[in-house]
Amino acid sequence: MIIAVDFDGTIVEHKYPEIGRELPFAIETLKKLQQERHRLILWSVREGKLLQEAVDFCRERGLEFYAVNSNYAEETLESDHYSRKLKADLFIDDRNLGGLPEWGMIYRMIHNQWGYEDIYQGSDNKEENKKQSFWKILFSKM
Repeated sequence: MIIAVDFDGTIVEHKYPEIGRELPFAIETLKKLQQERHRLILWSVREGKLLQEAVDFCRERGLEFYAVNSNYAEETLESDHYSRKLKADLFIDDRNLGGLPEWGMIYRMIHNQWGYEDIYQGSDNKEENKKQSFWKILFSKM
């Protein structure tokens, strides 16, 4: 699956143009998704130096993206078929309808191919599920 991931407000707290603190488990979850053979694209409003700072921030934490603000690494503005429209299967963004779920839930949704309906219908005790830690969720599902 190709997954486009926003940076500000999604991987880090929204402090644009500065880089905010990393959101809990964001990098770890994205690295786990890569291990499961998903391709990640950094999809950000950042450009130039600010974009490079975001790429470097992730790289320093061991997260490399398949592409950055493009469909594939080799794509350039001069490409014959360049389009700002990204060809991704899934977008992870803090501006999603309903906001950004916590990263443990994001992982479970992708790993188990769940939609929101699956989560709401399949939970007898939603409050208890919210209290589970990311690592407990992650390792209990493997």
